[in-house]
Amino acid sequence: MIEWIAVIILGIVEGLTEFLPVSSTGHLLLTEHLFKRVFGLAQRSDLFNTVVQCGAVLAVLLLFTERAKQLVFERHKPATREFLAKLVVAFFISGVGGVALKKAGFRLPETAGPVAWATLVGGFVIFALERWFRGKVPQEGISWPSAVLVGFAQLLAAAFPGTSRSAATILAAMMVGAARPAATEFSFLVGIPTLLSAGALQIAVASHHTSAATGAPPENWAHLIVASVMAAITAFLVVRWLLRFVQSHTFVVFGWYRIALGTLILVLL
Repeated sequence: MIEWIAVIILGIVEGLTEFLPVSSTGHLLLTEHLFKRVFGLAQRSDLFNTVVQCGAVLAVLLLFTERAKQLVFERHKPATREFLAKLVVAFFISGVGGVALKKAGFRLPETAGPVAWATLVGGFVIFALERWFRGKVPQEGISWPSAVLVGFAQLLAAAFPGTSRSAATILAAMMVGAARPAATEFSFLVGIPTLLSAGALQIAVASHHTSAATGAPPENWAHLIVASVMAAITAFLVVRWLLRFVQSHTFVVFGWYRIALGTLILVLL
């Protein structure tokens, strides 16, 4: 019973934090550690932490249904084709970069320290960039430099867990002139293929190891499904709120929150 409660809470935590600029990885790490310390539950696998993000992506698909239809059925229009091309370029950069890192033998950190420091430092980066943005007049839409920089920002977030994919991509687009609402929309849309492909890859790898080894499932798929559903429901509410929030607010409050979270992880873990 406790394990099921933990799975539900982890799904909610993922949904709450995936699209906020606060590091979903840091939150999952801290939550899993608390469950391990209090209830003796085992740490969740990389498969669980990656695939549950796919549930959160469903929220974006639901909230951007009309935008997605426009991109599909109006792709013959020059403006739509250009926007689609920018999404493809951003995804391509992060995808190719991710494969290159894997080929080079890059491994994610196995301790909490790097995640905590990325979360903490990210808070100060938000302060610095928000100060720099003051007085600047943003442009409408997403430029090619914004799309390219978003691709590299996704790669940065993948290489340094705790950075926060949403924070890195939104702020990267804004650094080259994009307005906050446009940067947020582009970040969420490019996150759809990015997170889904990451989840699909993890599932493929897990299936391969399962068939090649004992045949025992490496993960409780019922847990994964429940956590993903909870992540989808929670993320739907969070994304809908955030789309309104960015119309008239900065990310300074999230900077303070990240500093507090990073410090807490360093102290506890």
